[in-house]
Amino acid sequence: MAKLMCLCFIILAIAVAVSADECEGDRQDMIKECSQYTKWPAEPKLDPSKACCAVWQKANIPCLCAGLTKEKEKIWCMEKVDYVANFCKKPFPRGYKCGSYTFPPLA
Repeated sequence: MAKLMCLCFIILAIAVAVSADECEGDRQDMIKECSQYTKWPAEPKLDPSKACCAVWQKANIPCLCAGLTKEKEKIWCMEKVDYVANFCKKPFPRGYKCGSYTFPPLA
């Protein structure tokens, strides 16, 4: 029984590590390809590149949002993030919470 518990713990630890690595990879790709479209100031909103949209389409958004702090929100303009999400055809659901920001309902 102890061996089974140990095996379960090891599998869980690997899954968490892989998930964290995936999220960090998405974060770095997002910074590289999309930062110019998502940083303050809120205007102007520019159409993101194909490379940015490709990153956005594959990114683990819930993981990225879970790591969004108030400090990071001072860098990333969430209105622009919403614009990129919509432009890249992977919009946030109504009322979705990302960090402390809640995306407004679609008009």
